[in-house]
Amino acid sequence: MNTHRSLVRRASAVAAATTAALVVAACGSNGDSPAGHGGHGSKLPTASAPAAKGQHNTADVAFAKGMIPHHRQAVEMADLAPSRAKSADVKKLADEIKKAQDPEIKTLAGWLTSWGERVPADGAMDHSGHSGHGMAGMMTAEEMDKLKASSGKAFDTAFMDMMIKHHEGAVAMARTELADGAFPDARTMADAIITSQTAEITRMNNLLGRN
Repeated sequence: MNTHRSLVRRASAVAAATTAALVVAACGSNGDSPAGHGGHGSKLPTASAPAAKGQHNTADVAFAKGMIPHHRQAVEMADLAPSRAKSADVKKLADEIKKAQDPEIKTLAGWLTSWGERVPADGAMDHSGHSGHGMAGMMTAEEMDKLKASSGKAFDTAFMDMMIKHHEGAVAMARTELADGAFPDARTMADAIITSQTAEITRMNNLLGRN
C-alpha cells in the first residue's frame, strides 16, 4: 500500500514538473526573448523577404523596360521574312530570332510585374517621334516602311543590314546591364544576349559577304 502511494506521489511530481517546463518554454518563445530559438526561427522568413525583393536595382528595371520594345521590334521584323525573304538562310535566321526573343519578352515582363513596375505597352516604342531614337539600334518608321515594301533579294539585304544594327543595339544594352545591374537572372539573360546576338551578327555579315 505504501509502495502504491509512493508511486502515485512520484507520478504527480513528474506531471507538475512537466507542466512547469511547458509554461516556461511557452513564455520563452513568445518573441520577447531574442535568444529563444522559436522567436529567431519565426523571424527568418520576414527578414529574408525584403532581401529577395531588393536583388534588383534601377539598371535592371531600365534593362527590362528597354529590352521589351527592342525585342518586340525584332520579332516584328522577323515576322516579315516568311512572305518576303528569298534566301532560306534569312528565313531560318528570322525564325530563330523570333523563337529566342518571344519567350524573353514574357520573362522580362514577368520581372517588371514582380517588381511592381509597369510593363511597356505594345507599340509604346512604335518607331515614331523621339522615342524610337532613344533606343539603341531601333529602326525608324521610314526604315520599317522600307523593309515592309521590299521583297526577294532586296528584302534579304535590308533585313540583315537592319538586324545587324538592331543586334548591335541589344548587345550594347546587355553590356550596360552586366556593368550596372544586380538581378542575377537579368545578368544571365544579358550575357546570353551578348553571346547569341554577336554570333548572329557574324552570321549575317557572312551571308552578306562582308567577312
